[in-house]
Amino acid sequence: MTVVFFIAITVAVFLTSLLSGIFGMAGGLILLWILTFLLPIASAIAVHGLVQMVSNGSRAWMSRAYLDVRTLILLLSGLGTAAGFLAFIDYRPSLVVVSVVIGVMPILVWLPMGRLRLDGQRPIQAFLCGLISGSLSIAIGVSGPTVDLFFITTRMDRRQIIATKAAFQLITHGTKVLFYVDAAAELTVNGWMVVIAAMPFAIIGTRTGDVILHRMSNERYRTWARWIVTAVGAVYLLRIPFSDFSW
Repeated sequence: MTVVFFIAITVAVFLTSLLSGIFGMAGGLILLWILTFLLPIASAIAVHGLVQMVSNGSRAWMSRAYLDVRTLILLLSGLGTAAGFLAFIDYRPSLVVVSVVIGVMPILVWLPMGRLRLDGQRPIQAFLCGLISGSLSIAIGVSGPTVDLFFITTRMDRRQIIATKAAFQLITHGTKVLFYVDAAAELTVNGWMVVIAAMPFAIIGTRTGDVILHRMSNERYRTWARWIVTAVGAVYLLRIPFSDFSW
């Protein structure tokens, strides 16, 4: 592990955690994209989960006063169902599938939310949100904007959305790590050193993003989130032609 490689990973973790701290998404998408160049896809998803557990865990703790516990429980019921089904069919990830699905995900943030009338605070919709986003997170490594689709038109403000999402994603990433524990066990000593060293930078980035979030209006938050996720999706689609390469 060279010094340049170490610095590059820690900077990437800091910047992606900063982005997630502000928007509650996008940062994880970028971090996974970077990891797919360095590790086999299953190992990349596992390492991504470990780093994101720290990032989301710190964000959940910092915003715990705004957590909607009832909605979180309903989300987790959907996640549990998704994890059970994917374990039952013995699912294994593919880099091509991951790149395609994440690449087309940005379409979701441009849907007319007012017409869909999604509301993540309603019991059935919260369960569906947990089921869909949980399935995607385990299957391709990230859930993208799927959680936001169910919360963008609720009565919750940006701080409640970030707090509830962070707590849910903390547990989701933990579930993902357990799902790919065999792949995580294949990491080298240098690989584990990178993961451990990156964790403080995930917390610092999240903290910095939290400060910026509280200075941002709800409207600006939603506008920037859409364009950032769209840009990330385009980058994933560009990754597809190289998906057969051994990195």
